[in-house]
Formats: sequence, C-alpha cells, structure tokens
Amino acid sequence: MRLLARAAAAASLALLAACATKPAPPPETRGRVNPTAPAPTPAPLPPPSPVGRNAVDTGVKLDIPHVLSGDEAARALAAFRNSCRAVTTRTDTSGLTQAADWQPVCGQANSLNPTYAPGFFYYGFDWVKVGDGKAFATGYYEPEIQGSRTPQPGYTPIYRVPPDLVRCTRPDGGSGRGRIDETGTCVLYYTRGEIDQGALAGRGLEIAWAKDPVELFFAEIQGSALVRFDDGSTVQIGYAGQNGRDYVAIGRLLRDRGILPQGGANMQAIKDWIRANPEQGRELMLQNASYVFFKEVPGSSPLGALNVPITDRTTVAADPNFVPLGAPIFLHDADRREVDGIWVAQDVGGAIKGPNRFDTYWGAGTDAAAIAGGMAATGQALILVPKGVAARALAQP
Repeated sequence: MRLLARAAAAASLALLAACATKPAPPPETRGRVNPTAPAPTPAPLPPPSPVGRNAVDTGVKLDIPHVLSGDEAARALAAFRNSCRAVTTRTDTSGLTQAADWQPVCGQANSLNPTYAPGFFYYGFDWVKVGDGKAFATGYYEPEIQGSRTPQPGYTPIYRVPPDLVRCTRPDGGSGRGRIDETGTCVLYYTRGEIDQGALAGRGLEIAWAKDPVELFFAEIQGSALVRFDDGSTVQIGYAGQNGRDYVAIGRLLRDRGILPQGGANMQAIKDWIRANPEQGRELMLQNASYVFFKEVPGSSPLGALNVPITDRTTVAADPNFVPLGAPIFLHDADRREVDGIWVAQDVGGAIKGPNRFDTYWGAGTDAAAIAGGMAATGQALILVPKGVAARALAQP
C-alpha cells in the first residue's frame, strides 16, 4: 500500500513538473474600442456577498489564472518556498486546503528553476475567488525606533508576553485571551491604559525601553521594529502576542471627529497631530485598548505568523479563516497599482479580519513608510490553491 501511494504521489509530482515547466501563455491581446458604438447599459450591481465563518462557508468560485512577469513570479516563488516549511503541516481553518494538499506543489517549488516560476503559478494552482472577491488592502512596514537597554526618564517599556496572559473562559461565557484574577476567575486582560499606568512594571518583562512612545505605538501596529541603541547596536523585535482587547483605528476616530479630512488620515498626518497635541494625542492612543507584546527576533528580517522571514513587496497579512496561510494571493484591478500582482500570505494582523482583507508589506526605510502609511486600495483578489483542490471546496454545500 505504501509503495502504491508513493508511486501515485510520484506520478502526480511528475505531471505537475511537466505543467510547471511549460511557459505561461502570453497576455491576451485587447481589441480596439469602436468609438461610434453605443455605450452598453451597465448591469445592475449584485448584492454584497454574505460572509460565513470561513472561506468555504462564504462561497468559493473557480476563476481563470493570470500571467505573471518573470521577476514577480520569482520573488513569490522564493517566499512560497519558505512558507512550505509550515503550510505542509499546519491546520488550515479556511476550509480550502489540507496540509497534505501542499506537499506535491511544495516539492516542485523546492526544485524549480526560478525561470519557470510564471508557468509554475499558472499551471500548478487553482485560482479561486472567495465571496465576491472584492479586496481591500492596506500597508505595513518595519519602522526603526530609538531605544535604551536600561530604563531612562521619559522612556516607555517594550514588553514581552506576560506569563499570566492565558486563554480562558469568563463567567459570561466569553472566551479568549485574559487572565485569572485573585479569586480564580477569568477576566479580560489589562488595557493599554492600565499597562501604561504600570500594571506590568517590576516583573522583568522589558526587552528594552523606547525613547518615543508614539513611535512604539506605531511599531505595535506594524508588528515589528528595529530598535537602535545609542552605541549603534540594534535588536530586532517582532510580534509575540496581544492582550485580547479590540483594536481601534485612531485614524478613523480623527476622521469621525472632523479633525482630519477623509483621505487625509494617513500615518504621518496622525503622528503630526499627536505631536502637535500631546495631551489629546495620549488620550487618543489610549482609545485603542489593544496592546501588542514583542519578542526578540534573530536575523535581519522580521518573522511573520508562519515563523519565517517576511519579504517586502511580496508578503501580505491575511485572515487565516479565509486564506490558507502560506498560499499565494493575486491582487488585480486595484485603484492603487502598486498592490497589483502576486503576493504570499505569510502574516496576520489584529485589524486584518474577514474575506479579501489584506495588509501588504513594504519593507523598511523612508519609501516603505510613505507607501505603507498611505495605502488604502480596493480591487479584486484571487487565492491560489494546489491544482485540483478547489473541486473539493466547490463540492461542499
């Protein structure tokens, strides 16, 4: 039985290899529009797609594959290879795939010449749409913040995950991250305000101390940072956990209050307002009760949710209930052309919830901060799953 199974797996892999080495077909040639032809009557917009508990429950449709450029396909292939370390063993909560589904295509990816990457993605995957496929993409980047290895006046602690942050069930039946109080009852964990007021002080949880609390606040939103000390040394920190409180977008609060205009509440504008109004700015940040804990990360690149390095202009954060982590994602027809192309779902985010919601990673530096800070793109999204796998999702009622 094992020999038969191995033979079948080898045959499947050989077939995939044959397909992946074929060049992808050229892009379709578009005909010219007849300027004298009457404009077609626009079709009525369909109602919004219902959102279920996962991708399959929301609804999946098979779509056509798209032709990728050699450079973008090669970058995505490298990121996908890294994802294979986890995707072939983890449980996919989206309902689209099973761990074993990824083994043949990951085996092919690990031995594939990057020259054939466009054909690999074109022929080796089913391209599927979840719900109506309407995507919304924001951006994130890796900031650099100034810090100290010892406490300094005015500096803010950068905390590790506290040992009393646990998953438990509260008396009201709600469950999630919380803590057990002195009576043995599960309660919500400390808010941002309570932590800022010293709820975790004196417990030895500090990784370092940040010079600027505003920069640390935005490092929490990004999920990683490079902390630079006065002697020139650095430490990489990455997301390690969250206090279980709801995330509140302070930019939306500023827009709703009429302080910043619609479309004008980008990251730099929010920072500028907080610095110009320090007391109000502090109160504004406290409105976001969500608090992120960090860990030291070896190496020069931050790690994503799959515990592999994330790649600028290739990694996206997604909701694992609707996207298999590790899967390639194709964004297209976006009103911000920078996000169009192939990405790989290697990360998650506290505000990245629901189908077709993505957070694109742009790396480090001034340009990355400018792009990520102002990114708010709408378009279409397709998820790539191993060839033949979509039929199982489509067959489910």
